[in-house]
Amino acid sequence: MSATINAKLRSAFTTLACLLLLLAGPPLAAWAGAADGRAGPRDTGDCAPLTTGASATAESAVRAACGQLGVWYTWGGGHGPDPGATYGHPDGVDPASDHDNERLGFDCSGLVRYAYAQATGTDLLNGDAGQQFYTLHAAERFTPGQGSAPLLPGDLLAYGSSDNLHHIAIYLGAGKMVEARQSGTHIMVSDARLDGDYFGAVRINPGPVTGITEQTWSTGVWTHVQPSADSPRVYAFPDATTVRVSCQEHAQSITAEGITNDAWSFLPDYQAWISNIYLQGPAWLDSVPTC
Repeated sequence: MSATINAKLRSAFTTLACLLLLLAGPPLAAWAGAADGRAGPRDTGDCAPLTTGASATAESAVRAACGQLGVWYTWGGGHGPDPGATYGHPDGVDPASDHDNERLGFDCSGLVRYAYAQATGTDLLNGDAGQQFYTLHAAERFTPGQGSAPLLPGDLLAYGSSDNLHHIAIYLGAGKMVEARQSGTHIMVSDARLDGDYFGAVRINPGPVTGITEQTWSTGVWTHVQPSADSPRVYAFPDATTVRVSCQEHAQSITAEGITNDAWSFLPDYQAWISNIYLQGPAWLDSVPTC
């Protein structure tokens, strides 16, 4: 009689344990180490190229980013010597970032860098959101006014202003994107936000850079709407940067860095002008045509 009772008790406990596991949510394996600060859920079912027309490279980048679903957002993550997840660090502003140094993962541009490195086999987009949007590897750019109609999977959606692009994500198609959004969250699929501070999109061309390229020098160098230091600022280069130059002209004469020059060059990727003072080489660039 006691053996029968014990068997019934064991059966009841087994049933109760299974019920508790079901109520508790997904099995631990689905969380890929969330308890140790490494990752969260990894359901990639709704993360893929959702429309046709994208290049094979762009689709590969989408799949690489989707393979990181559930990995932590961590500020500064993904910007190590090589593309890939790294531990981040607190941003000093958002309390949710206080533990980013314990989280292995990516910030927004770190994820983009990783995705396109996986797709191309080269570290094509090593930089922050602004550097990625203004990349020389741009096949085409799109403005907010164009909406989602021209966008294809793999296009990069940028957020902020011309002088402060603070976020970037990868478009999936069908109004969705994959992003490393903010501290305290995991890489996720979101509705593509094409309003508010949406700045525009860029389509990546992984092939050789075309056109005339020059090298800037110094730090914090501003570009301008017109070939004049008095016109509105567009973007500041944090340090030496390779830029594409389409033409140059004589305009406002300025003195900076102990040099006086009236030559300005137009940078098509930025739709902005830069004083030739900040381009390495002679005051008038021999290889660049007049506008």
